[in-house]
Amino acid sequence: MKKQTEESEGLPVIQIKHANKSFRKQQVLKNITVSFGQGEICGIVGHNGSGKTVLFKCICGLLYLDEGSIYIHGRKMHEDMDMLNEAGVIIEEPSILGNASGYKNLDYLYRIRNTKNKEHLYAIMDKVGLDPRSRKKVKNYSMGMRQRLAIAQAIMEDQDILILDEPMNGLDKSGVTDVRELLLELKEQEKTIILASHNKEDIDVLCDHVYEMEMGVLSKIR
Repeated sequence: MKKQTEESEGLPVIQIKHANKSFRKQQVLKNITVSFGQGEICGIVGHNGSGKTVLFKCICGLLYLDEGSIYIHGRKMHEDMDMLNEAGVIIEEPSILGNASGYKNLDYLYRIRNTKNKEHLYAIMDKVGLDPRSRKKVKNYSMGMRQRLAIAQAIMEDQDILILDEPMNGLDKSGVTDVRELLLELKEQEKTIILASHNKEDIDVLCDHVYEMEMGVLSKIR
């Protein structure tokens, strides 16, 4: 696990203070203040359009807040850092090369910031239940296989933060069980995991803390 700087020790991994965000006249985030700690799985539940994905995009630096602040290990988003690069993220449909295999997709993305490591990527694909030796093109993958590939993308660089928007989408019962076991394993490695899910059972099984997003307001319910 990557070491924190001395200045960030003792601080929450992610700290959000009085976050507000609107699109035109619709306020999507309303005065959100919340912290997420190391070695925790935190769940956010809420209907489509409640603001969950917008909050995740703001944490990642993909959207700017209108008011308020977001800190990652004590560093302020859009002042001390432009984007949250040190995280594994699933938000909406991941970018894929449809005419390439699953392994080729991971290899291309991994080598943007790392040297080639075939053994590591093979192990990651095995971990999420994909055959790394398969030449099947990703455009021919089922929805569940694509979701497994997205999870592989999120974990392949061993980041300390995982932000996962509906990580169980498209998975069958076996796939859901596999991903739950994987997330609990990552929690034991002291990862900070924030996930949104419509599945109450996922939240009950996985999460240390649970929040509800309703019309842009975030409330802790457990």
